[in-house]
Amino acid sequence: MGTSIKNKERVLIGPVFDFEKEGGVSAKVGEKQIAIFYFESRNEWYACDNACPHTGDMVLSRGFLGDNNGEPKVVCPLHKRNFSLTSGDCLSGENYKVNVYPVIVENGSVYLEIDSSSGNNV
Repeated sequence: MGTSIKNKERVLIGPVFDFEKEGGVSAKVGEKQIAIFYFESRNEWYACDNACPHTGDMVLSRGFLGDNNGEPKVVCPLHKRNFSLTSGDCLSGENYKVNVYPVIVENGSVYLEIDSSSGNNV
């Protein structure tokens, strides 16, 4: 599936041209759905769980992108909760959190770096 380095594994998601600029897409990795975001204006990539932790709806890949004092965020399109794409913390003052994943772009391909020792399939 990928290269293992210090319990980290790279998983190929797809070519860069498959990703929406200034938006998100979802990909199934193991048993999880991951939302991957490309901020073209910032030339930055982020990934987090696609499930809104409030209800479990698989919607964050369709969320609204923005920033909170320079920190990139996604806003759930259904519940309007804001999540940091760097820490996964809920920025709306509630005790919710999403997992975030490093994104690596190499040779025109997008990879996620996952913890292969976690046993949770992501």
